[in-house]
Amino acid sequence: GLWVLYMLNGYTAFSAAYKVLGLLQYILSNGESSDQQMEIWRVECVCPLLATLFLGVVILGTGALFCIRTLVPGNVTGFHDDRRQSMSRQPSFTYSEWTDAKQEDFYELDAVPETPVFDCFMDIKTDGDPTTLKVKPVGLQERRGSNVSLTLDMCTPGTTEPYGMLLSPRDQSTQEYLENASNPLTPAQLHMRALDDAVLQAEFYEAPMNFVDPKEYNIPGVVRKNRYKTILPNTHSRVCLQGTKDDDFLSTYINANYLKGYGGQEKVYIATQGPTVNTVGDFWRMVWQERCPIIVMITNIEEKNEKCTEYWPEDSMTCEGIEITVKQFIQADDYSLRIFTVKHEGEERSVRHYWYTSWPDQKTPDKAPPLLQLVQEVEEVRKQASPSSGSVIVHCSAGIGRTGCFIATAILCEQLRHEGVVDILRTTSQLRLD
Repeated sequence: GLWVLYMLNGYTAFSAAYKVLGLLQYILSNGESSDQQMEIWRVECVCPLLATLFLGVVILGTGALFCIRTLVPGNVTGFHDDRRQSMSRQPSFTYSEWTDAKQEDFYELDAVPETPVFDCFMDIKTDGDPTTLKVKPVGLQERRGSNVSLTLDMCTPGTTEPYGMLLSPRDQSTQEYLENASNPLTPAQLHMRALDDAVLQAEFYEAPMNFVDPKEYNIPGVVRKNRYKTILPNTHSRVCLQGTKDDDFLSTYINANYLKGYGGQEKVYIATQGPTVNTVGDFWRMVWQERCPIIVMITNIEEKNEKCTEYWPEDSMTCEGIEITVKQFIQADDYSLRIFTVKHEGEERSVRHYWYTSWPDQKTPDKAPPLLQLVQEVEEVRKQASPSSGSVIVHCSAGIGRTGCFIATAILCEQLRHEGVVDILRTTSQLRLD
């Protein structure tokens, strides 16, 4: 170190080495020579010694300060508390990962309402109770629809961010579960479940969702025909429009699926999304092609944001060569009824349009009787329609939340009348299969 300091003071390497050796010789000789003592205390020698002393003081002071900080318990606790807080912070799943600013997804339709948090690991009943439902831990997800009418918030308390992946695995076990799941209930059992619906909720979340992978519709332009990017029709049961060109997929595509009715009757219902500006023409093409006698609409035009385009006229309009005319309008307490006359290529048909407005998004209806009355009226009109009539179209905004609940209610009411039981699990599973 002294050799370096001498060099910094202007000495050459050999001169600095000579000075260091001279200093060592003086120290070892204990100052016997006065000439050497005079040499030591020259300015050239004092500067390196002072620099060495200062460096030593700095090193000792730094070490002492470090030891003092280490021994203070308050600082250590604060350090670990900061670390623990940082590590325990919940991750942020932003909606921008799934959507852009111009096209909303079903997860960002509205803020998730305050709903109780359901824990699948809770003890619903005692182990000895024969009605106890064993629920294995599975990855629970929010419904993919625009409402949570029959769901609970599975997010971390205090947040509204969805948790988990969007798509459920569509493997063989999912198919087998949905094909075989069943749990019929008598009216008395249903009443007991309604008083304590924890078992029904567990049963609902146990059933796989059977989502469609967006890669199955990786076709340019198809995104313009979907209201929500991740809500897509199952390929095996989707409605195919009669296209203008055989090789034009877009002309045949509409986001709609055939659904079975009570007893497995084919194509009783068509579940579809609320029409957009780009799909109004496709919607009326489907109404005509499928010979639909009834349309059930279960959404408002706007609920914080647009849920559906007003696809019908005030008086009359022509769309895709189909002339639609309003012949009659009836306003009831909870819904309105429009009777359309639909004409195309010289043929004329009658279509009834029920618009149920008392089912708010993200909530359940305040009163059940008006909904049940509408279900009963729709079923009576459907049964009285001509044998050549086709499916009943049901839509909300996404086409799976309130739409699925309405169709399930209609099927279960029929089952209750004919069999005296209701199998909610079987009906839900069949709708998810379709």
